[in-house]
Amino acid sequence: MKYFQKDEQANITITTVTLRVQILKDKFSQSLGLPFKELLPSSVIEQALSELKIRYYRRLFDPIVTLWAFLSQVLDADKSCHNAVSKVIAYLAEIGVEIPSSDTSAYCQARSRLPEKFLETLFSQVGKSLEQKVEIEHLWCGRNVLVIDGSTVSMPDTPDNQSYYPQPSTQASGCGFPIAKIGVIFSLATGAAIALCIDVLNTHDIKLARNLYQFLNPLDILLGDRAFCAYADLVSIKNRNCDALFRKHQARKTTMRKGKIIGSSDKLVTWHKPKKCPHGLSKDEFNTLPSTITVREIYYYIVVPGFRTERVSLITTLLDTTAYSTLDIVGLYGKRWDVELDLRHLKTTLGMDILHCKTPSMVRKEIYVYLLAYNLLRGLMWSAGTSYTTPPLRLSLQGTRHHLNNFIPELLAATSTKRLQIYRTLLKVIAHKAVPDRPARNEPRVRKRRPKAYPLMTKPRHELRKQLQTA
Repeated sequence: MKYFQKDEQANITITTVTLRVQILKDKFSQSLGLPFKELLPSSVIEQALSELKIRYYRRLFDPIVTLWAFLSQVLDADKSCHNAVSKVIAYLAEIGVEIPSSDTSAYCQARSRLPEKFLETLFSQVGKSLEQKVEIEHLWCGRNVLVIDGSTVSMPDTPDNQSYYPQPSTQASGCGFPIAKIGVIFSLATGAAIALCIDVLNTHDIKLARNLYQFLNPLDILLGDRAFCAYADLVSIKNRNCDALFRKHQARKTTMRKGKIIGSSDKLVTWHKPKKCPHGLSKDEFNTLPSTITVREIYYYIVVPGFRTERVSLITTLLDTTAYSTLDIVGLYGKRWDVELDLRHLKTTLGMDILHCKTPSMVRKEIYVYLLAYNLLRGLMWSAGTSYTTPPLRLSLQGTRHHLNNFIPELLAATSTKRLQIYRTLLKVIAHKAVPDRPARNEPRVRKRRPKAYPLMTKPRHELRKQLQTA
């Protein structure tokens, strides 16, 4: 492709900055952008910039180049800004144009200029686009199921981060890291993240969930653990023409004598409005709650040799026993564990567990870019699975990331005709080996590898240095 062109009317050569920006956009679209062209084409990015009325100067790191560099940064094993800038320099050096400085300040400033709403919009748009690819055979009883859960992420110990996302109160000052609480809704069909909420560490999961209900669509089913099973939340979900399936909260006692039996280990029960306004609800919200709500309670037993038999009670608003049998609902709750795997993919596989940005606003942007990259990988897995008749959720996200990173140099070096052939090969390789299906897998939460026998930090580092100097 020829990058040096002339304007036929004004006979003015394209400036060096414009030339280099176009080179980088082409490079990213031919490599990292090619597998994601259906979910995140340049037109979607430009539309988001236009809708948010984002104006920017003509720079090397314009919003589109910065976004692609940010995405490649979180997908790479080396997540440093220096590595991201080095890639940009290498792309320009191949063409033979003037290369920028290897200093990372320009790129870091460009990242800070990206509006948080812009990244949130792209993340949401990609998740919705992937949801639109779901066919009826991928749904549960003809219904779309979303799974909700909460988790935490840590970040560098800077004064700004500490003031906005304080460390746990049990840790001494200067001995811990700032931690943010996140609530995420995932699609059970695609594994993609649909919605996100970020708050401080001591925020209860149910408060995060109430900020996420706005992202539910009519007839969705929300699946979650016992933390979300509250009277007001069941009412709120039903008011949105949706349904819920939660494990029964341990504070609510179970009695076998009440309720209408509708099947084996299955009954309809009436819950009454709490006498006092629960924490987190306003008086107006509490007053609008109905006096009663009918829910369906299903219970089953977990038998482990050598341990006391445990009874699990499920609460759902799916009252139709013909459309949703007892076994169907129990089987659906068994898939709630998928959200734990999705969060593990985000935090462990992609490395979102420990963030690198030093200000609260950049921390939130980094989280959105991680979720955007995660959804793009899910979209690539969906394309590979549907193209080669392999269940997309059975494919390895880590393997997909490895194959993508290894194929990018080949995509860059290929011609336009050869590039599509390499892309189809990439899909075939991703779908080649599915992860084994291991239902009801149970593993203890223990560590085999022993950490180094260093004591925990109980004083700030500068005090410990003084102790070493005076010792």
